[in-house]
Amino acid sequence: MVLTQLSDVDFTLSELPFMEPARNVVMTSTDHFEITYVINPHMAGNIGDVNTQIAKKQWQELHDAFVSLGFNVDVVYGMPGQPDMVFCANQTLPFLQKNGQRGAVLSKMYAPQRAGEVLHYERYFEEQGWDIIDDIFKGDIEFEGMGDALWHVGKRLLWGGHGFRTDISVYDLISRRLETPVLALVLDDPEFYHLDTCLCILDSETALIYPDAFKKEGLELIHHFFPRVIEAPKNEARELFACNAHCPDGKNVIIQRGCEVTNGLLRDLEFNVVEVDTDEFLKSGGSVFCMKLMTW
Repeated sequence: MVLTQLSDVDFTLSELPFMEPARNVVMTSTDHFEITYVINPHMAGNIGDVNTQIAKKQWQELHDAFVSLGFNVDVVYGMPGQPDMVFCANQTLPFLQKNGQRGAVLSKMYAPQRAGEVLHYERYFEEQGWDIIDDIFKGDIEFEGMGDALWHVGKRLLWGGHGFRTDISVYDLISRRLETPVLALVLDDPEFYHLDTCLCILDSETALIYPDAFKKEGLELIHHFFPRVIEAPKNEARELFACNAHCPDGKNVIIQRGCEVTNGLLRDLEFNVVEVDTDEFLKSGGSVFCMKLMTW
Protein backbone atom coordinates (compact mmCIF):
# COMPACT_ATOMS: atom_id res chain seq x y z
CA MET A 1 0.00 0.00 0.00
CA VAL A 2 1.07 3.54 -0.75
CA LEU A 3 0.16 6.14 1.87
CA THR A 4 0.25 9.88 1.22
CA GLN A 5 -1.19 11.35 4.42
CA LEU A 6 -1.39 10.53 8.09
CA SER A 7 -5.11 9.73 7.99
CA ASP A 8 -4.26 6.79 5.66
CA VAL A 9 -2.02 5.13 8.25
CA ASP A 10 -3.58 2.19 10.08
CA PHE A 11 -0.45 0.59 11.58
CA THR A 12 2.31 1.35 14.04
CA LEU A 13 6.03 0.76 13.58
CA SER A 14 5.95 -1.99 16.18
CA GLU A 15 3.50 -3.94 14.02
CA LEU A 16 5.80 -3.99 10.99
CA PRO A 17 8.26 -6.83 10.34
CA PHE A 18 11.88 -6.33 11.31
CA MET A 19 14.31 -5.91 8.43
CA GLU A 20 18.01 -6.11 9.11
CA PRO A 21 19.72 -2.80 8.26
CA ALA A 22 22.13 -2.83 5.34
CA ARG A 23 25.75 -2.85 6.49
CA ASN A 24 27.82 -3.07 3.29
CA VAL A 25 29.00 0.03 1.44
CA VAL A 26 29.33 0.38 -2.33
CA MET A 27 30.96 3.38 -3.98
CA THR A 28 31.66 4.26 -7.62
CA SER A 29 35.13 5.56 -8.45
CA THR A 30 35.64 9.10 -9.75
CA ASP A 31 37.48 8.00 -12.92
CA HIS A 32 35.03 9.77 -15.22
CA PHE A 33 33.35 12.26 -12.88
CA GLU A 34 32.85 15.71 -14.41
CA ILE A 35 30.02 18.13 -15.15
CA THR A 36 29.12 18.15 -18.84
CA TYR A 37 25.39 18.97 -18.71
CA VAL A 38 22.78 20.53 -16.42
CA ILE A 39 19.98 18.34 -15.05
CA ASN A 40 19.46 20.02 -11.65
CA PRO A 41 19.75 23.62 -10.38
CA HIS A 42 23.05 22.97 -8.60
CA MET A 43 24.83 22.12 -11.85
CA ALA A 44 24.01 25.44 -13.50
CA GLY A 45 27.20 27.44 -14.13
CA ASN A 46 29.46 24.52 -13.20
CA ILE A 47 30.01 22.80 -16.55
CA GLY A 48 33.71 22.01 -16.86
CA ASP A 49 34.38 23.33 -13.35
CA VAL A 50 35.31 20.11 -11.52
CA ASN A 51 38.85 19.83 -10.21
CA THR A 52 39.30 16.11 -10.80
CA GLN A 53 42.32 15.75 -8.52
CA ILE A 54 40.52 17.39 -5.60
CA ALA A 55 37.41 15.33 -6.32
CA LYS A 56 39.45 12.14 -6.17
CA LYS A 57 40.92 13.15 -2.79
CA GLN A 58 37.48 14.01 -1.43
CA TRP A 59 36.08 10.68 -2.63
CA GLN A 60 38.95 8.89 -0.90
CA GLU A 61 38.26 10.82 2.31
CA LEU A 62 34.66 9.59 2.27
CA HIS A 63 35.80 6.05 1.46
CA ASP A 64 38.25 6.14 4.37
CA ALA A 65 35.59 7.50 6.72
CA PHE A 66 33.49 4.38 6.15
CA VAL A 67 36.53 2.15 6.60
CA SER A 68 37.47 3.90 9.86
CA LEU A 69 33.97 3.12 11.17
CA GLY A 70 34.49 -0.57 10.47
CA PHE A 71 32.73 -0.91 7.11
CA ASN A 72 33.98 -2.74 4.06
CA VAL A 73 33.73 -0.63 0.91
CA ASP A 74 33.20 -2.35 -2.43
CA VAL A 75 34.30 -0.13 -5.34
CA VAL A 76 32.57 -0.22 -8.72
CA TYR A 77 34.66 1.52 -11.35
CA GLY A 78 33.13 4.44 -13.21
CA MET A 79 32.50 4.11 -16.93
CA PRO A 80 33.38 6.46 -19.81
CA GLY A 81 30.51 8.72 -20.77
CA GLN A 82 28.79 8.27 -17.38
CA PRO A 83 30.01 11.28 -15.34
CA ASP A 84 27.23 11.01 -12.73
CA MET A 85 27.72 7.31 -12.05
CA VAL A 86 29.70 8.34 -8.96
CA PHE A 87 26.32 9.13 -7.35
CA CYS A 88 25.60 5.46 -6.88
CA ALA A 89 22.56 5.82 -4.64
CA ASN A 90 20.44 6.48 -7.72
CA GLN A 91 20.68 3.49 -10.06
CA THR A 92 19.01 0.87 -7.84
CA LEU A 93 16.99 0.17 -4.72
CA PRO A 94 18.57 -2.79 -2.90
CA PHE A 95 16.26 -4.82 -0.66
CA LEU A 96 16.22 -7.90 1.53
CA GLN A 97 13.43 -10.41 0.99
CA LYS A 98 11.71 -12.05 3.95
CA ASN A 99 13.56 -15.30 3.21
CA GLY A 100 16.90 -13.50 3.32
CA GLN A 101 17.47 -13.40 -0.44
CA ARG A 102 19.00 -10.14 -1.62
CA GLY A 103 17.49 -8.19 -4.47
CA ALA A 104 17.66 -4.88 -6.32
CA VAL A 105 15.03 -2.82 -8.12
CA LEU A 106 16.53 -1.20 -11.20
CA SER A 107 15.92 2.50 -11.71
CA LYS A 108 14.53 4.27 -14.77
CA MET A 109 16.49 7.51 -14.77
CA TYR A 110 14.69 10.78 -15.40
CA ALA A 111 17.55 12.27 -17.43
CA PRO A 112 18.54 10.37 -20.60
CA GLN A 113 22.17 11.30 -19.93
CA ARG A 114 22.16 8.92 -16.95
CA ALA A 115 20.25 5.98 -18.46
CA GLY A 116 23.38 3.94 -19.18
CA GLU A 117 24.46 3.87 -15.53
CA VAL A 118 21.72 1.40 -14.59
CA LEU A 119 23.02 -1.39 -16.81
CA HIS A 120 26.40 -1.35 -15.07
CA TYR A 121 24.79 -1.82 -11.67
CA GLU A 122 22.49 -4.50 -13.04
CA ARG A 123 25.58 -6.48 -14.03
CA TYR A 124 27.21 -5.80 -10.66
CA PHE A 125 24.28 -7.28 -8.74
CA GLU A 126 23.71 -10.16 -11.16
CA GLU A 127 27.33 -11.25 -10.71
CA GLN A 128 26.64 -11.55 -6.97
CA GLY A 129 23.50 -13.60 -7.45
CA TRP A 130 20.97 -10.96 -6.49
CA ASP A 131 17.36 -11.07 -7.68
CA ILE A 132 16.77 -8.27 -10.18
CA ILE A 133 13.46 -6.45 -10.60
CA ASP A 134 13.56 -4.65 -13.94
CA ASP A 135 9.87 -3.84 -14.48
CA ILE A 136 10.47 -0.15 -13.83
CA PHE A 137 13.60 0.00 -15.95
CA LYS A 138 11.61 -1.28 -18.93
CA GLY A 139 8.62 1.01 -18.38
CA ASP A 140 7.76 4.61 -19.12
CA ILE A 141 7.66 5.96 -15.56
CA GLU A 142 10.72 7.36 -13.79
CA PHE A 143 12.31 6.04 -10.61
CA GLU A 144 15.73 6.97 -9.23
CA GLY A 145 16.46 4.31 -6.65
CA MET A 146 17.74 5.33 -3.25
CA GLY A 147 17.81 8.94 -4.31
CA ASP A 148 14.08 8.87 -3.61
CA ALA A 149 13.37 5.56 -1.82
CA LEU A 150 14.74 5.25 1.72
CA TRP A 151 14.34 2.29 4.07
CA HIS A 152 13.22 3.03 7.62
CA VAL A 153 15.98 1.67 9.83
CA GLY A 154 15.14 -1.82 11.08
CA LYS A 155 11.66 -2.03 9.57
CA ARG A 156 10.06 -3.20 6.34
CA LEU A 157 8.86 0.31 5.59
CA LEU A 158 9.87 2.52 2.69
CA TRP A 159 9.84 6.30 2.49
CA GLY A 160 9.29 7.38 -1.12
CA GLY A 161 9.88 10.85 -2.53
CA HIS A 162 8.23 11.93 -5.77
CA GLY A 163 7.65 15.02 -7.85
CA PHE A 164 10.86 15.57 -9.81
CA ARG A 165 12.77 12.35 -10.55
CA THR A 166 10.32 9.65 -9.47
CA ASP A 167 6.68 9.10 -10.42
CA ILE A 168 4.41 8.24 -7.49
CA SER A 169 2.81 5.42 -9.49
CA VAL A 170 6.03 3.42 -9.28
CA TYR A 171 5.49 2.88 -5.57
CA ASP A 172 2.41 0.72 -6.19
CA LEU A 173 4.61 -1.80 -7.99
CA ILE A 174 7.38 -1.56 -5.40
CA SER A 175 4.95 -1.98 -2.51
CA ARG A 176 3.53 -5.17 -4.02
CA ARG A 177 6.80 -6.73 -5.14
CA LEU A 178 8.73 -5.92 -1.96
CA GLU A 179 5.77 -6.55 0.37
CA THR A 180 6.19 -3.23 2.15
CA PRO A 181 4.08 -0.15 2.83
CA VAL A 182 5.38 3.04 1.24
CA LEU A 183 5.02 6.49 2.79
CA ALA A 184 4.97 8.80 -0.26
CA LEU A 185 6.20 12.37 0.23
CA VAL A 186 5.73 15.13 -2.35
CA LEU A 187 8.83 17.19 -3.21
CA ASP A 188 8.11 20.62 -4.71
CA ASP A 189 11.38 22.59 -4.40
CA PRO A 190 13.67 21.92 -7.40
CA GLU A 191 16.79 22.36 -5.26
CA PHE A 192 15.64 19.31 -3.29
CA TYR A 193 14.91 17.13 -6.28
CA HIS A 194 15.58 13.83 -4.47
CA LEU A 195 14.27 12.75 -1.07
CA ASP A 196 17.81 12.09 0.12
CA THR A 197 18.59 15.81 -0.19
CA CYS A 198 16.02 16.78 2.46
CA LEU A 199 15.46 13.65 4.62
CA CYS A 200 18.25 11.77 6.38
CA ILE A 201 17.08 8.79 8.45
CA LEU A 202 19.58 8.57 11.32
CA ASP A 203 18.09 5.68 13.29
CA SER A 204 14.67 4.13 13.87
CA GLU A 205 13.52 7.10 15.93
CA THR A 206 15.48 10.06 14.55
CA ALA A 207 15.41 11.97 11.27
CA LEU A 208 17.26 15.02 9.99
CA ILE A 209 15.15 17.12 7.61
CA TYR A 210 14.87 20.41 5.81
CA PRO A 211 11.19 21.16 6.57
CA ASP A 212 10.58 23.67 3.77
CA ALA A 213 11.17 20.94 1.18
CA PHE A 214 7.96 19.17 2.22
CA LYS A 215 4.26 19.82 2.12
CA LYS A 216 2.11 19.67 5.27
CA GLU A 217 1.08 16.06 4.69
CA GLY A 218 4.67 14.91 4.38
CA LEU A 219 5.77 16.69 7.54
CA GLU A 220 2.91 15.11 9.46
CA LEU A 221 4.03 11.64 8.38
CA ILE A 222 7.64 12.36 9.32
CA HIS A 223 6.76 13.67 12.77
CA HIS A 224 4.37 10.76 13.37
CA PHE A 225 6.96 8.05 12.72
CA PHE A 226 10.04 9.80 14.13
CA PRO A 227 9.84 10.88 17.79
CA ARG A 228 12.97 12.98 17.26
CA VAL A 229 13.20 15.31 14.25
CA ILE A 230 16.20 17.58 13.68
CA GLU A 231 15.64 20.56 11.38
CA ALA A 232 18.65 21.76 9.39
CA PRO A 233 18.84 25.53 8.81
CA LYS A 234 18.21 26.93 5.34
CA ASN A 235 21.79 27.82 4.42
CA GLU A 236 23.25 24.48 5.51
CA ALA A 237 20.51 22.48 3.80
CA ARG A 238 20.65 24.41 0.53
CA GLU A 239 24.34 25.24 0.25
CA LEU A 240 26.05 22.38 2.10
CA PHE A 241 23.53 19.55 1.60
CA ALA A 242 23.34 18.96 5.36
CA CYS A 243 20.44 16.52 4.93
CA ASN A 244 22.39 14.46 2.41
CA ALA A 245 24.40 13.18 5.35
CA HIS A 246 24.46 9.49 6.20
CA CYS A 247 24.37 7.53 9.46
CA PRO A 248 25.41 3.95 8.61
CA ASP A 249 25.27 2.55 12.14
CA GLY A 250 22.86 4.64 14.21
CA LYS A 251 25.75 6.42 15.95
CA ASN A 252 28.11 8.13 13.50
CA VAL A 253 26.84 10.77 11.08
CA ILE A 254 29.04 11.45 8.05
CA ILE A 255 28.27 14.96 6.84
CA GLN A 256 29.66 17.73 4.64
CA ARG A 257 32.18 19.89 6.49
CA GLY A 258 30.89 23.24 7.76
CA CYS A 259 27.33 22.37 8.85
CA GLU A 260 27.94 23.90 12.26
CA VAL A 261 24.34 24.38 13.42
CA THR A 262 23.27 20.94 12.24
CA ASN A 263 26.34 19.36 13.80
CA GLY A 264 25.51 20.96 17.14
CA LEU A 265 21.97 19.58 17.01
CA LEU A 266 23.33 16.12 16.18
CA ARG A 267 25.78 16.22 19.08
CA ASP A 268 22.99 17.32 21.43
CA LEU A 269 21.32 13.99 20.65
CA GLU A 270 24.63 12.16 21.25
CA PHE A 271 25.46 11.39 17.63
CA ASN A 272 29.13 11.43 16.68
CA VAL A 273 29.77 13.82 13.79
CA VAL A 274 32.25 12.76 11.09
CA GLU A 275 32.95 15.71 8.79
CA VAL A 276 34.19 15.21 5.24
CA ASP A 277 34.62 17.57 2.32
CA THR A 278 32.51 16.97 -0.81
CA ASP A 279 32.77 20.47 -2.32
CA GLU A 280 33.52 19.23 -5.84
CA PHE A 281 30.46 16.98 -5.77
CA LEU A 282 28.18 19.69 -4.40
CA LYS A 283 28.73 21.46 -7.73
CA SER A 284 26.90 18.54 -9.35
CA GLY A 285 24.09 18.40 -6.78
CA GLY A 286 25.26 15.57 -4.52
CA SER A 287 27.11 14.86 -1.31
CA VAL A 288 27.64 11.99 1.15
CA PHE A 289 24.41 10.00 0.80
CA CYS A 290 24.42 10.28 -2.99
CA MET A 291 27.97 8.97 -3.22
CA LYS A 292 27.36 5.59 -1.60
CA LEU A 293 24.93 2.68 -1.72
CA MET A 294 24.18 0.51 1.30
CA THR A 295 23.65 -3.19 0.56
CA TRP A 296 23.33 -6.51 2.37
